[in-house]
Amino acid sequence: MHEQPASLGFGLGLRSQYHQEVLDQLPAVDWFEVISENYLVSGGKPLYYLDAIAERYPLVMHGVSLSIGGPHPLDRDHLRQLRTLAERIGPRWISDHLCWSRGNAHQLHDLLPLPFTEECLAHVAERVRQVQDALGRPLVLENVSSYLRCADSEMSEWEFLAALVERSGCELLLDVNNVYVNARNQGFDPWEFIRALPAGAIRQLHLAGHSDYGHYLIDTHDAPVSDPVWRLYQRTLEHLGPVATLLERDDHLPPLDELLAELDKARELAAATLAKEVAWA
Repeated sequence: MHEQPASLGFGLGLRSQYHQEVLDQLPAVDWFEVISENYLVSGGKPLYYLDAIAERYPLVMHGVSLSIGGPHPLDRDHLRQLRTLAERIGPRWISDHLCWSRGNAHQLHDLLPLPFTEECLAHVAERVRQVQDALGRPLVLENVSSYLRCADSEMSEWEFLAALVERSGCELLLDVNNVYVNARNQGFDPWEFIRALPAGAIRQLHLAGHSDYGHYLIDTHDAPVSDPVWRLYQRTLEHLGPVATLLERDDHLPPLDELLAELDKARELAAATLAKEVAWA
């Protein structure tokens, strides 16, 4: 049984362009999320900066190549590297994506959605248990963006996530932007998705921007958070209470001050939302 963890506060995705600026300015960020694969090296500048930032801020590791739902055997060397990095920087948790990203031989460098079937659920749950044994801690899994619903799916995405938590003991990284993107693309109610998840298993939230092409949305992570996603975030906090929130930007990276201002907006909206909840209690 999961209990809602204490919130880590408001964090930013750490990108190499900001390494020196972070050390020089020590901005008002509660924590940073690092892309695990960028630091699976034996030395050099990436680890120099990571070690220096880890001395000053809490860190979280976020992976992009675990391929937890893939057909291939789990990459044991990759898991050993992740554990070594975790022992070095002491992350508060380790996350990756609920997806598949490679076949038996080649990394596809994309986060591909899974069919939501009983067969896939059993496959992923067993692999999650193996990963958690290898890492010595719970795995936190993120819902990914998608554009079509698999014709073979036997359940909704939120039903799959809830069942996976129950069977494997994993935790969830709820990407609010991805929920909104998928809801628009597939025609479901994003609030139905969020409300159905096991609240106590949600370790972290993601906020990011997308591109709107009218009839469909693309999860690009290259723009500020949209107003509908901010509103969904507020409603999510009304439901969950305070949860560690991460602002992501992966392309068209702005000056750090712009990201800090957007992170302050998340703080302000969260404070107003949670204060309203206290007043209603």
